Amino acid sequence: MTLTLVQRSLLEKVAQDNGFDVPETAVDPWLSFASTQVPLRLWLGAMDDAWLVAFSQPAVAAELLPLTGETSAALPSGAAAARRVADLMQLHRVVRRAYQLSGTLPDELFHLFERVTKELPQTTEVERLTVQRVGQDLFREGLLRYWEGRCAVTGLSEPELLRASHIRPWAKCESDQERLNVFNGILLAVHLDAAFDRGFITFEDGGRMVISSALSPEDSQRLGLNPGLSLTRIDPLHRTALAWHRANCFRGRVSKADDLRG
Repeated sequence: MTLTLVQRSLLEKVAQDNGFDVPETAVDPWLSFASTQVPLRLWLGAMDDAWLVAFSQPAVAAELLPLTGETSAALPSGAAAARRVADLMQLHRVVRRAYQLSGTLPDELFHLFERVTKELPQTTEVERLTVQRVGQDLFREGLLRYWEGRCAVTGLSEPELLRASHIRPWAKCESDQERLNVFNGILLAVHLDAAFDRGFITFEDGGRMVISSALSPEDSQRLGLNPGLSLTRIDPLHRTALAWHRANCFRGRVSKADDLRG
């Protein structure tokens, strides 16, 4: 199927508006794009009254499964997966999300950290702390992209009130790759970050919040820990780190949020 001029124009706008600013060779029914900011290659197309999108990174494609549908279109050369999108508005959403994810999955934060710190000295304690700070700043930026700038529980979107919470703490990680793994982190509002860091709350593998009996029901209510709170989404890759947090950071007996009494 050959793309019409209107379709080409619309797809080019989707790519440009969402960070894919380098057009590449087109092969019907696909237009190909790269980005000067992220490593993902992207293909956009149209077939059978639907919009098509294909990705070079398998991890990005897997994350976007809930937003897309299956397609019988043949994969363009270099693509790991192709998906179908119902309308143009949703295509914008999928491409924007792909851009956000590409800079974080699966190990892009670690690779960026290696490039940025390659020439930095690490002889003294001050120098090592400087390098650590670079890593922590990259980790925060990565979590802001992954969680789309919102607290993973409450949806709070004020950046100054959000914290990049390590699930397995920085000092307890076995490597920089683990420290900078986006699945070893959750973007949380400051009060939830403090409770999570001190082991007063944790999360089940399905994302449901659990609260330690070390925190009184009264203080739980003051913190707004209402029944039914959970992560807005969770990837299976979070589960290893969450299991570690429950075993090593969480305080004492579990009291589920929906067991609290007002």
